[in-house]
Amino acid sequence: MSDPTPVFDDLREESEQLDGLVAELSEERWTLPTPAARWTLAHQIAHLHWTDRAALLAVTDQAGFREVAEKALTAPDAFVDDAAEEGARLRPAELLSRWREGRAALDRALRAAPSGARFPWFGPPMSAASMATGRLMETWAHGQDVADALGVVRPPTDRLRHVVRIGVRARDFAFGVRGLPVPEEEFRVEVTGPSGALWTYGPLDAAQRVTGPALDFCLLVTQRAHRADLALHAEGPDADRWLDLAQAFAGPPGTGRPPKGDPA
Repeated sequence: MSDPTPVFDDLREESEQLDGLVAELSEERWTLPTPAARWTLAHQIAHLHWTDRAALLAVTDQAGFREVAEKALTAPDAFVDDAAEEGARLRPAELLSRWREGRAALDRALRAAPSGARFPWFGPPMSAASMATGRLMETWAHGQDVADALGVVRPPTDRLRHVVRIGVRARDFAFGVRGLPVPEEEFRVEVTGPSGALWTYGPLDAAQRVTGPALDFCLLVTQRAHRADLALHAEGPDADRWLDLAQAFAGPPGTGRPPKGDPA
């Protein structure tokens, strides 16, 4: 089994980068709207804190996690927004402190998890490494919302390889959650990371493929940008369709973002 330490380190670094964007903001700026409808900067951090806390329960207190999951099932269309709203009502300093404490506790728990252990989640059970990868994907995606709201550009890093991997692995889910037939054949995915490395997935001789920058692929599968604004190229009808509906996150299909310049 490969050493999961690198993804734990990458999750910590991704969280610290986002922390650096919000740590010195005035209380007023925490109320800035983000691209997510009705969510401010505070909602974004509150959501990450809530999900980190759920992940910590999954790793350390499975009975406690089951209570959270059962509560979520009673309001499947509202529990994410409700949890974010509750956290966003905290004073920014308190919310920031709780987020820092929660993610530090999760980091310790993931590193201490027994090799081969799997933990419950809102979807299939996950290993510690998979849990960390999912948390990194969400941290990066919601961090993009924060950066967009603040009007700053984050330098991309090779931590994006984790987001790419989830996006590729979620291909069949993206079709299935929309009630569409899942393509029978694998695609070839070739994306270029920020360091210039080429990250590849799927058979070299696949008839259908997707190519482009890793950053653009991550923006697409987290639905933080519209396909029309990204430099991704698809070969084959199913691969082309995938770029219209790709999502790296669990749950129902997202609404995505309109193209730049679209008043919607």
